[in-house]
Amino acid sequence: MDNCIQALRSYLGIHNSDELQVIINGEIPHFNVRVDQALQLAYDNNPEPESLQRQRIESEYKVAVAKASRGFKADLYMQFGLTQTNEKLKEAYRSPLDQQLVSVGIRISILDWGVGKGQVKVALSNRDKVYTDVEQSRNDFELNVIKMVKQFNLQADKVAIAQKTDQTAQRRNDVAQKLYLLGKSTILDLNASISEKDRARRDYITALYNYWNLYYGLRSMTGYDFEQDRELTVDYEQLMK
Repeated sequence: MDNCIQALRSYLGIHNSDELQVIINGEIPHFNVRVDQALQLAYDNNPEPESLQRQRIESEYKVAVAKASRGFKADLYMQFGLTQTNEKLKEAYRSPLDQQLVSVGIRISILDWGVGKGQVKVALSNRDKVYTDVEQSRNDFELNVIKMVKQFNLQADKVAIAQKTDQTAQRRNDVAQKLYLLGKSTILDLNASISEKDRARRDYITALYNYWNLYYGLRSMTGYDFEQDRELTVDYEQLMK
């Protein structure tokens, strides 16, 4: 517990010795998200679909380059040189002698031994693999949105159930403590009630964590505030003032 407290102090930048007290806020907004709306917003506002489309275009580009590079190729080149000698390097570039060298030539690839054709096949194979990977990633993207929406729509009820369980376990623990003090129960009964209370509290906090994790996960994935029914936009000029 002390290690966790120190880690929290470091994260929050608290350097004094004040005691930290955690207050659990159980108030959560209750609303449902439509799957079709979330999917459309995710495609409109999330950069992942555009990234997948870019991968498809790049694979097509590589195929086009491979096709353009095969077949007959000819390179035309020209060389021109001047001669001069001198004991000093800087003087060797002055007043060149009347001994110029000029050569013009052409290079033609007569046979590439199937290299160009092989490169095209490799590019086509890579393109097909990219298409398969992109389609799988697109399906995973949609399934992830659908799963997150369904989990969020159920999470508010899970929080309410966990909260009631936590309150019930707390009351049972209070009764168990009184019975133990009156000598009407054993230490084993008291320990069992304490364990049940602690477990119920952890489950409640976990349910709250999952709710807010899904809440902000949907906002991040769709760029939309479903609670306020508006786009998540920022006026950067206003922030600069």
